[in-house]
Amino acid sequence: MTTLTTAAGCPALDGPDARTAPATQVTPQGALWLASACARPHDTLAVWQARPGATAVLPCGTAFDVVNVPLVLGRRMLDLLWEQGPGSGPAAVHRGRMLLFTTPGTAHRLPALLAWEEWGPAAPAPLCHGHGDAVTVPPLAAGPGPSRWLVAPDTRRPWLPGPDPLLWAFLHAARGPVSIFGSAGTPANVYDVSRRR
Repeated sequence: MTTLTTAAGCPALDGPDARTAPATQVTPQGALWLASACARPHDTLAVWQARPGATAVLPCGTAFDVVNVPLVLGRRMLDLLWEQGPGSGPAAVHRGRMLLFTTPGTAHRLPALLAWEEWGPAAPAPLCHGHGDAVTVPPLAAGPGPSRWLVAPDTRRPWLPGPDPLLWAFLHAARGPVSIFGSAGTPANVYDVSRRR
């Protein structure tokens, strides 16, 4: 039987300092949250328990919506959300795209807000997955492959951004300079989930 774990050195999930480091893979509580999107959560959890290295297809619109953007734009959005905004909910990379998990209803509202902003063709419009849609999520256990969690679900009720922070991050990322190359010597970003507002 496989046990889902957090980043090395993290305290127990229920302890007072449970959010001192971001989860590098989905925690048991995060798996419960993801499975809650399904009609039969216990069946989903049983499959994950047997095969934690497998991707899964989950329905959107109840536990979460997903905003899906090109990877470079998504990294810029994620950086902006953590550096200048409220932080982010779970975020993943799947086949060269960034998946930002948001509050249910965001997939319906964000396109309307973008149309109102007249943001221009600086970046392709995000794909918004909501009620009636499904997305492929990365494996629960970290491993090689085209799918991985950047900010893994680590609680039963993770904080999720709504359409307003996503609109702000998208507009700033789309209008600002986006480079696929970081400056020399710049380490990879690590997102501290204790900073969520």
